[in-house]
Amino acid sequence: MKLRFVSATQDEVVAELDIGPEHRQPYGIVHGGVHAGIVETAASVGAALHAMPHGSTVVGLENHTSFIHAVREGTLRVTAKPITRGRRTQVWEGTVTDATGRVAATGRVRLLVLEPEASLAGETARVKPSDE
Repeated sequence: MKLRFVSATQDEVVAELDIGPEHRQPYGIVHGGVHAGIVETAASVGAALHAMPHGSTVVGLENHTSFIHAVREGTLRVTAKPITRGRRTQVWEGTVTDATGRVAATGRVRLLVLEPEASLAGETARVKPSDE
């Protein structure tokens, strides 16, 4: 999606995306899947940063994204923050704003914390290096 991270900690993740033709649906506005995808990506990165020092990884269980304001062009910014971080699950909330700061979408993502060596889709869950 060409999402670039501005900052990422276990307490807040901020990322941006310059809207291009690949992000628009047939009516010329940003596709809802783009909003849902960047909310989940930002939440997942933050949740993973919190889980990794404990040897754990995370996987999304649920994503509920609401579309507030249609956007056609410019830059989208997503900011995700934790609502709760338990031993087995985390819940993060993300807000997508347009270039003027107007809210375009909001979302809540629930993530499962996987213990070290947990199986996920038939393989051991692990963070892959970026070059794989």
